[in-house]
Amino acid sequence: MTTKEINNLAPAEIDNHVRDAREKLLQLRLRKQTGQVEKTHEIRAIRKDIARFETARTAKKATAK
Repeated sequence: MTTKEINNLAPAEIDNHVRDAREKLLQLRLRKQTGQVEKTHEIRAIRKDIARFETARTAKKATAK
């Protein structure tokens, strides 16, 4: 998801995406420990997605005040 798309989301939708991404990251980390992950670059991509969501959430809160 691009930054432009993320900025157009409502705060509640951003929260849902963050929750889903964190859950997916947890599952990937657990699978990595057992050696079941072939595409380890996905972990880094999900971490970056979470950072984008968190940045957008913070910006929306700052503009709301």
